[in-house]
Amino acid sequence: MARGKRASAKGIGGKRGKAEATPPTADNTPTRTAGLPLPSPVAGTNLVIADIVLRAAGGLLRDQMEKGLLRGSYDKTKVDKLIHGRGLTASVALWGASHLARRSPLGLAVVAGGLAAKVFYDRGKRLEAKRRAKQKSGPES
Repeated sequence: MARGKRASAKGIGGKRGKAEATPPTADNTPTRTAGLPLPSPVAGTNLVIADIVLRAAGGLLRDQMEKGLLRGSYDKTKVDKLIHGRGLTASVALWGASHLARRSPLGLAVVAGGLAAKVFYDRGKRLEAKRRAKQKSGPES
């Protein structure tokens, strides 16, 4: 029952998809220096730095985009309340939906279908409210 080289090199119970910190070369420089110079000779550290920068930039961009979309329709206090006033449940739900949509095409289809259903529901509610308001005022002839 020999397992082969892969099992012995990887080790039993090894984690998949995790970057292993490779030791730097003897002269403390990365083996390949094409492009921008890296801040650290350890690959794992560079990945952590890149992840933090990308997440921070993405969050700032998302906040600015949300504010820009809402500014045309609402005043500044309402916009701030809508963006920064999310509860824990809404934040977790948004995180879960975005995570599901990023992971697979099927997840993206499920999230997109749910968003489309929500848009149709909101439009139907708005039309129903208009219809009720029109019936309440009665025909004015």
